Amino acid sequence: MPQYLQRGSIPPKRHTIHPNVPGHRQEGIFYEEVITTQGFSRAYSIVYHLRPPTRVLRIEAGGKTPLVKADSSTLRHVHLKTAAMARAGDPITGRVPLMFNSDVVLSRCRPATDQLELYRNARADEVLFIQKGSGRLISMFGVIPFRPMDYVVVPKCTTYQIEFDSIADADLLVIEAIGDVGFPPRYLNPDGQFRLGAPFCERDLHGPSELGTQDLEGEFTVRIKDGEDWTCYTMANHPFDAVGWDGMVYPYTFNADDFEPITGTIHQPPPIHQTFQASGFVICTFAPRMLDTHPQAIKVPYAHSNVESDELLFYVRGQFGSRRGVEIGSMTLHPHGIPHGPHPGTIVASRSVKFTDELAVMVDTFRPLHLAAAAISLDDPNYPFSWLD
Repeated sequence: MPQYLQRGSIPPKRHTIHPNVPGHRQEGIFYEEVITTQGFSRAYSIVYHLRPPTRVLRIEAGGKTPLVKADSSTLRHVHLKTAAMARAGDPITGRVPLMFNSDVVLSRCRPATDQLELYRNARADEVLFIQKGSGRLISMFGVIPFRPMDYVVVPKCTTYQIEFDSIADADLLVIEAIGDVGFPPRYLNPDGQFRLGAPFCERDLHGPSELGTQDLEGEFTVRIKDGEDWTCYTMANHPFDAVGWDGMVYPYTFNADDFEPITGTIHQPPPIHQTFQASGFVICTFAPRMLDTHPQAIKVPYAHSNVESDELLFYVRGQFGSRRGVEIGSMTLHPHGIPHGPHPGTIVASRSVKFTDELAVMVDTFRPLHLAAAAISLDDPNYPFSWLD
């Protein structure tokens, strides 16, 4: 979890009366809400509202969006060309699941319209990687600006709205994690602080800056996603009515260009690129970096047999030294059970290269990923044979 933050007005002690302006509300207090993780055992935040956060006017079924597997039992490498996906929906309804398992759903989103209804994921933490576009994520915790190459981490049960400066520029990778998204334990000292030598630190994490309290009565719809099921909750007041909060559960951003790569005289394995950790998978950032300095170094990765993980790469920016035929917006899946590695010619071509400008996001899962039916239209069927000379 990120570091402790405090915003707005809170009382000196938790779960004590926090007086409101006399006569402004019937009970004369602000209303406390505790947001917890793993029951009451792990990180939490406490929020103070103008009105109780439980004032529901209507509850209606909102339909289903089932995850449908592609009709294929072939174990093979996959290359999806997602850059040309047609724009559709908004930053929530426009998400297209491409791969999934019981721990994670990986979607691409190229929205066509702004998000009008509030949204909450009841079951999954979300990591939104902003490939293109800038704007704001707004929640009861406040406003968080985002920019290209930002990871926007949103804890489950956070009601939010995304505002892009220009929806025509918006382009996202969406990672839904059933478990909590956190940081690799090896990056943290026993006091919970990032270790000296970790590839990023607390200064690189950016939480909400301003509250933007909404003091509004009326009807406000929140679309709630619970796995494949959707529910529409109509609230009697705007849910972004917080006047203050503190704790360690809140949305935040981390920019991939703030990742400090670890390098060596010879090739360093992928765990050095790890950025986030969740139940059943990890997220890594392949950032621009100096390449290996040994005079005989092979400066592209090993050929590798994925024994206990499936490897998904999302190609974001730059030239990819170990790959041929991929493009910005490509997604490749190198699954368990079969080897993959640098394409022919890339080993020799890398010998004189001292620096790589590539940026990619990798998701390694420890359970097999299923290709979704929507991915088939984006598939390059020749990719498994691209290692032939």
